[in-house]
Amino acid sequence: MNNLPKVTVIGLGYVGFPLACAIAKSHKYEVYGLDTDKKRVGKVNSLISPVEDKQAEEDIKTAKIHATTDEIVLKKSKYIIVCVPTPITKERKPDLTPVIKATQSILKNLQRGQIIILESTVNPGVCEEIVLPILESNGLIGGVDFELVHCPERIDPGNPKWNVYNISRNIGGITKEGTKTAANFYRSFLKADINEMSSLKVAEATKIVENVFRDVNIAYVNELAQSFDKLGIDVHEVINGASNKPFSFMPHYPGCGVGGHCIAVDPYYLIDYAEKNGFDHKLLKVARSINNSMPAYTVKKMVDGLKSIGIDIKGAKIGLLGLSYKANIGDMRESPALEIKKELLALGADVLSCDPYCNEYADSPIERILEDCVGVILATSHKQFINIMDWKNIQIVVDGRNCLDKSNIESQGILYSGIGRGNSNKPILTPNISIRAQKILNRELVHEV
Repeated sequence: MNNLPKVTVIGLGYVGFPLACAIAKSHKYEVYGLDTDKKRVGKVNSLISPVEDKQAEEDIKTAKIHATTDEIVLKKSKYIIVCVPTPITKERKPDLTPVIKATQSILKNLQRGQIIILESTVNPGVCEEIVLPILESNGLIGGVDFELVHCPERIDPGNPKWNVYNISRNIGGITKEGTKTAANFYRSFLKADINEMSSLKVAEATKIVENVFRDVNIAYVNELAQSFDKLGIDVHEVINGASNKPFSFMPHYPGCGVGGHCIAVDPYYLIDYAEKNGFDHKLLKVARSINNSMPAYTVKKMVDGLKSIGIDIKGAKIGLLGLSYKANIGDMRESPALEIKKELLALGADVLSCDPYCNEYADSPIERILEDCVGVILATSHKQFINIMDWKNIQIVVDGRNCLDKSNIESQGILYSGIGRGNSNKPILTPNISIRAQKILNRELVHEV
């Protein structure tokens, strides 16, 4: 082992740990995992995955990783890969503190010939304007004494098909030689295509563009959902119909909000950097505003639904199904469910939450919610919630992910409200329809149907 090139991955979270496992499983390197979290380090050294990732949970059984909190491992590493978070502040401004701290740790141990790779998602310019000056502050020169490369992470927690091994990568460095060296390093342990980009900034921009693309398109369908709720049109049916065109359309679906550490965060990095360089990303700001508004829109559906049957939200027991941002995992980063809960509590609701993947943060079993609550908001499409057939004493279901069986719910005399399912509580102007049918359509006779 001691004759193998040494690699240190800084940050053993959702990005760093699967990557460290992939490198270790190649048996071509001696792999170290550096993290400030002692509990996380202890888990890795006990062959327990510190993150919820089936591939990583399997890999740790055979991947030899030396996890540590001691920065000295950086000094003897040929390759150093930074996989730390890039969050935003309360003011929704980029917070590069984790990247800066990791870079300062590298600086203390920087050696000639090392390859420094940043995987953390950043806006264009971070490597050259922030990371490189720190690394060069002790006299060594980037591109001469060491190489600095950016290879933006691409990982989708909980995805059974796409993982760290088979998602293609983009790599750009301060020199072509450094880019080539880093690309060959990734090729030595990944099956995916490794694309060599022309510069650091181009590589940095690729990841931001990917996530902003999704954010803008989700905002588009979220705005359509709000419009179609007023117009009595099911946006899901419309999107499915539009998507049968074999070209020029990519379906995105509305929901109660956007979460996770990428889509809900990355646009702010590009917005902020562009502003500092004299450009105003109006579209990106609007998209963020629309997507940030969806938790409140979802709660309003509950408020309006309760009002339609004569119940005030204040003091009402409301069940919140799901706390994580994504189905069937326990990752709560930027989860819209947390915003929904805040909105409900601010209105005086008595909130009972359930999440089988976040038990330490949830407070009620699903059985209690179905028995005690007047309404529920589904915020996360966990399989356990999709399979509910008997809604017991629930009178209103707000389906924030449009994943529940609407027909089954309504057959139990329960008011169903989805996101963009054409079920606004305001009257829908439909000509040539009987008065009784119009009332049923507008939920006025929901208990008689």
